[in-house]
Amino acid sequence: MANGPQAELQKLLYDTLRTNSDISALIGGVYDRVPADPFKGKTAYLSFGSSDVLENGADCISSGLHSFQVDVWSVAVGQVEAKRIVDLVCRALHLQELELGENALVELRVDFRRVFPDSDPLITHGVVNVTADIEEAE
Repeated sequence: MANGPQAELQKLLYDTLRTNSDISALIGGVYDRVPADPFKGKTAYLSFGSSDVLENGADCISSGLHSFQVDVWSVAVGQVEAKRIVDLVCRALHLQELELGENALVELRVDFRRVFPDSDPLITHGVVNVTADIEEAE
């Protein structure tokens, strides 16, 4: 197996969010490691936050519930842009029938969305928590 399920899921999320025209129109990029200028002339960007796995296997099936945090960062005045992007991320991912290459994506869902002021008063922070049920390849 070239990629484990966590890495494969992150690539799927990255590709899905980066190629979504509604999202890409508003953000400077989607990052695992945020560069020096993540906004690239726009007022928002996405980054990957924490992730974890809860083992969910049975006798003959290796399976896990993979939780992934997608962060929205906006410097637009007010919280409207961050809320708009959080909603777009939800629409792009929640219960969509996306496919992994090596592992089987059983279900992808957004568990919660949150928008709040960051500790930097010029930034609004959004969080989208995604859970994926993945059956792992043997």
